[in-house]
Amino acid sequence: MISGILASPGLAFGRALLLQTETILIKKKKITPINIECEIEKLSQAKIKSIQQLKNIQKQSKKIFSKKESDIFEGHIMILEDIELEKEIITLIKKKYRTAEFAIEYSISKQVEKIKKIKNIYMQNRAIDVRDIGNRWLRNLLNLKTINLKNITEQVILIAHDLTPSQTAQMNFKYIQGFITNLGGETAHTSIMARSLEIPAIVGTGNITEKVINGDFIILDSINNKILINPDKKTINSFKIQKQKYLNKKKKLKKFISLPAITIDKRKIEISANVSNMQDILNAKKYGAESIGLYRTEFLFMERTELPSEKEQFHEYKKAAVMMKNRPVIIRTMDIGGDKEIPYMNFQKEENPFLGWRAIRVSLDRKDILGTQLRAILQASHFGKLRILFPMVISIEEIQELKEEISQAKYILNKKKIPFDQNIKIGIMIETPASAIIANHLIQEVDFFSIGTNDLTQYTLAVDRRNDLISHLYNPMSPSILKLIYKVINASHQAGKWTGMCGEFAGNEKATILLLGMGLNEFSMNASFIPKIKKIIRKTTFKKAQELSNMVLKQTTTKNIMTLISNFIL
Repeated sequence: MISGILASPGLAFGRALLLQTETILIKKKKITPINIECEIEKLSQAKIKSIQQLKNIQKQSKKIFSKKESDIFEGHIMILEDIELEKEIITLIKKKYRTAEFAIEYSISKQVEKIKKIKNIYMQNRAIDVRDIGNRWLRNLLNLKTINLKNITEQVILIAHDLTPSQTAQMNFKYIQGFITNLGGETAHTSIMARSLEIPAIVGTGNITEKVINGDFIILDSINNKILINPDKKTINSFKIQKQKYLNKKKKLKKFISLPAITIDKRKIEISANVSNMQDILNAKKYGAESIGLYRTEFLFMERTELPSEKEQFHEYKKAAVMMKNRPVIIRTMDIGGDKEIPYMNFQKEENPFLGWRAIRVSLDRKDILGTQLRAILQASHFGKLRILFPMVISIEEIQELKEEISQAKYILNKKKIPFDQNIKIGIMIETPASAIIANHLIQEVDFFSIGTNDLTQYTLAVDRRNDLISHLYNPMSPSILKLIYKVINASHQAGKWTGMCGEFAGNEKATILLLGMGLNEFSMNASFIPKIKKIIRKTTFKKAQELSNMVLKQTTTKNIMTLISNFIL
């Protein structure tokens, strides 16, 4: 069995189509001065052809994808039109007497390596885009055939070392059931496209292309992160039944999209979505989200060479407010650091970045950035029901300092007579044992809590979930985690306030009734999980959920907890 990174959830099976991209061999021979103009002309013609191809792909992609996804190719065209890049290539031709193909390969490779050195998974994923652009330019210059995935005419699971955005945009999704790659991450453009079209995909497997040959029968389970190669008939038949059940369940769940999450005994729960951009918000509405429980603003700061301006941020937050039509939108201030570094901010090397300069620690050290973001959020609050959420808070002192920054931002806007919500709600994320333990004190300073179970679990159990050696120890169903969650919820209720949850645990159907019984007020999750969580809540009573919660909180082992939950669900 093989696993990787879940790029897009779903179940698929079929014969493997191994996409083998031949290596373009570039000779290191030099040219004579008489050939310089000829090489520059070849370079220019290949560039024109490449730009025209990308414009055609963009036009085609607009029929399939959202504006955000199709705009990827606008970025590709901009790189091709980059005057500095072209100057560098022409200099190699003129001064070093290199062929046009060598100059392209050298300059593009230099850019790719530069990006790869940045310790930032989002920027590293952009290296794939740059390489894709360079390969297209080279192929056109050398008159090599470009791979076109539109020509696939039978149902397959596509296997590749990597897939570029241009390849993904040209796929014939009538026949491609899913795809698996060696490289890639959750934030790669191909992963975003796959989720947009709900195509099952697992990326970042490392070596899937070395284990599969054309025609192998593949089971792709991108719900449980499993890839099976040439399984026996019994396994195939079992999976076919599983897939049909999954599709039937998905179909039945559609009716819960428009229904509120209310228990049989009339307890109302708010079901929200975690989002990173406007396309995510559209998806959230499509799946029946009642609000946005987490708007990750750090993505506005990534994939660029400088900080976003106050005006840029204001327009993005305003769009979110308007799209949700006066439904709550909780905007988290930038949560960078850890595995999310921004190259233009010159992060220093840290032994353990997850325990280092990240999230609110960055914001409090760079109050110029924080102030700009707070003013943008406040201005956008005039157009909807926005709330501010601060990540990684561990003390009263931090909250007091943050509130001073909000007061300063309000003072500046009031002075300029710019309207905003004067009573905007403020919350903090509970994602460390430090904040959970003193939750009863912290709640006196804020309006609400949002529990980030991913980090809370990691920090409480001292387990790096990305470490294969110990990832089995990472379990939010641990008695210690559940007791902290209950403590946080209880602290907010005693203060007459509320608690939500935006970690992955909120979308875990095995945890829904338990969290409901603990008194969790808001569940925020990946949009596609919303219908099933609504269904579970509507099928039970708050009283029964409380009974389960009371029993679970008395248990001393994860095994006993899981047994109780399984028996309750059955």
